[in-house]
Amino acid sequence: MSVGRVQSAARRAQVSATATHRTPPHADAFRPNADADRVLAVPIVPIVPTVSSGLRPSGLCAGPRPPCPLSEQRSGAAGTQRPASQVRLTSVSTCSTVSRDLDEPVSGTAPVARTWLLLEQPGPWGAKALTSSHLEPALGRALEAAAKGTGVRVALIRRPGRHADRDALAERRVYAGHTVPGNVWVHGATVTDPGRLLDLDLAALGRGDHRVFDATLDGGPHRGDPLAFVCTNGKRDRCCALLGRPLAAELAASGAQGVWEVTHLGGHRFSPTLLVLPHGYVYGRVDAPAVKEILNEAREGRTVVEGCRGNSAWERPGQAAELAVRSVLGEEAAQALRVVRTDGAAPHWEVTLAHCDGRRWQVTVVHGTPGPPRPESCGASVLGAPARMEVTAVRELSVAAALAS
Repeated sequence: MSVGRVQSAARRAQVSATATHRTPPHADAFRPNADADRVLAVPIVPIVPTVSSGLRPSGLCAGPRPPCPLSEQRSGAAGTQRPASQVRLTSVSTCSTVSRDLDEPVSGTAPVARTWLLLEQPGPWGAKALTSSHLEPALGRALEAAAKGTGVRVALIRRPGRHADRDALAERRVYAGHTVPGNVWVHGATVTDPGRLLDLDLAALGRGDHRVFDATLDGGPHRGDPLAFVCTNGKRDRCCALLGRPLAAELAASGAQGVWEVTHLGGHRFSPTLLVLPHGYVYGRVDAPAVKEILNEAREGRTVVEGCRGNSAWERPGQAAELAVRSVLGEEAAQALRVVRTDGAAPHWEVTLAHCDGRRWQVTVVHGTPGPPRPESCGASVLGAPARMEVTAVRELSVAAALAS
């Protein structure tokens, strides 16, 4: 284990010892035994909001936190809480503090994209950045339309720092990253005319063919450090600006390479959120030391499970299933697992995963109890109850069953 990982583990353990929040079920609940085709039950712990302790939950989001946005019911004994079904939000609530106080799990919440297409666009961004920035709105609409149904997700990026209005950028960086294990890559290019992106065959790019990117934009493989994209678009959600921009600035000031701001990763309530390429894992509620650990591991071809929302290559049930199997195995190799099939539909799925060594697992994923209504985004006009991807069983398949699946 690297020195950085040891230090990070020690830091998390210290915070865990002082925090009063509920600790998620340990991976031992998944621990395999000697029998094939066994079902390993996962304990389901009810989620109940807690009164702020002044500390964030243990782990990646350690450190001071904003005031608790959940109102308290002080009837009877001092400190008695209002039941979860009666939670009332105050005027200081933000979606991220509410989510944190409800201890909402982040697993299975990553945006879905087999391939990312990321275009540099400095200056201010609007809520729908592709059509409300200094990028030509017609170009943004055309890129959105071209990407539909291809598995490609288009977003804008910019360097951390202040983003005042300024003249058009002479040259822009463009990145394409494919995240499906077995064919993971990041290629980059520099363009003077962003309209050239419309010449890309996005269907081929979504299938993982980087040749179309290189041929169209004179691109080539990215050979530097892993790339980190922090969601900072405050026009989309204020939590992304309040929490994301300071994180991006701190990482850049620390000398971390390959750090960018990005327009939208979804899951504002998990801010600050982060996409890491080449492997496509998305994280939530991270701080700078945690991100440095994540990037160090990514540099070695490994991934960190703690704080991980999932791999964007998979649909959300597959994201949750993969992270559960990683917890069972203690598997760190980023490309070791892949989703081979998903059966069922909401609210119940059976996900089959394969390891690169030939082993297979069947994972049961269900919609968990959503908890009390609350804002999914700071800009939401109504309260909602986001669905949770909850793993209830992990079963390692026998050789015969694996061959049949």
